[in-house]
Amino acid sequence: MPSIGIVGASGFAGAELLRLASGHPEVDVAWATGDSQAGAPIAGLYPNLAAVVGARTFERYSPDMSDDVDAVVFALPHGASGALVPEARTRTKVVLDLGADFRLRDPALYPAWYGAEHPAPEQLDDFVYGLPELHRTELAGATAVAVPGCYPTVAVLALHPFVKEGLVEPTGIVVDAATGVSGAGRDKFPFCNVDEDFSAYGLLNHRHTPEMEQELGGAQVLFTPHLAPMNRGILATCYARPTGATSTAAVLDVLRETYDGEPFVVVTDDPPSTKATMGANTCHVTARYDERTGWVVVIAAIDNLVKGTSGQALQCLNLAFGIEETLGLPRVGLLP
Repeated sequence: MPSIGIVGASGFAGAELLRLASGHPEVDVAWATGDSQAGAPIAGLYPNLAAVVGARTFERYSPDMSDDVDAVVFALPHGASGALVPEARTRTKVVLDLGADFRLRDPALYPAWYGAEHPAPEQLDDFVYGLPELHRTELAGATAVAVPGCYPTVAVLALHPFVKEGLVEPTGIVVDAATGVSGAGRDKFPFCNVDEDFSAYGLLNHRHTPEMEQELGGAQVLFTPHLAPMNRGILATCYARPTGATSTAAVLDVLRETYDGEPFVVVTDDPPSTKATMGANTCHVTARYDERTGWVVVIAAIDNLVKGTSGQALQCLNLAFGIEETLGLPRVGLLP
């Protein structure tokens, strides 16, 4: 039974991982840190965790804490884990980073998209991109995993089957995606600032764009994220030009053939909804071909905190330690 430590468990992603891992029959959460909440009861900030954390408190992170666990998961803001991960890798068997610090393979992209030189470029080649549907073989036994974020996860799962097979043009792909406010972190958006509102942000230069392009084999993507007044979920509507004659039946068949047997991808005839994926580690996806305009439209939905972050991290952890991939991960969403 691997033991894990969670760095940054006071944030939404870290707390969600704590929730999921606490219900995993073969994972033991040895410690959970939250420097801004150090010493405070975990259940005080997240009362939903009271049944599994009891009187445990958030600890303050120290590198030597990694010596006593089999894996360390960094659930920190982008840019915060890059300087911490190299030492942690010398102290524990497996490191998983939920931030973007090790997702891009080309170190030259970090100054352009994240505003700073990468602190450990020599480590980038060691990291496996943690999207099991694309990199399952490399994740088996991996010691360093860069867990993708919610926007790249939903967009890549939607588009990869078509780009990989050359069924759509690799340039001029458009991704419009809307996320719930939990995707922005625990403290960024008070309820009254987002309720009754729907807005676009990160126009033309959102930092997850090169991540999508990398995992789509160098495709060119125009990505526009939106903030929706909901707690969880992402819905991505993706547009691409077909390279040849196609139909709605044909594009749906591409999805079904690609994801046949995938435990966490559901191909639907009806348009997917975020509500159907809430609390689950699943991606629901569908596709259409519009004969009038000539566009292939692919729509996908995930829970941004589960398949988009923490559930996917646990899925990667299972693969890294040779545990059944689906163990401890919900496949069924919460309704109502």
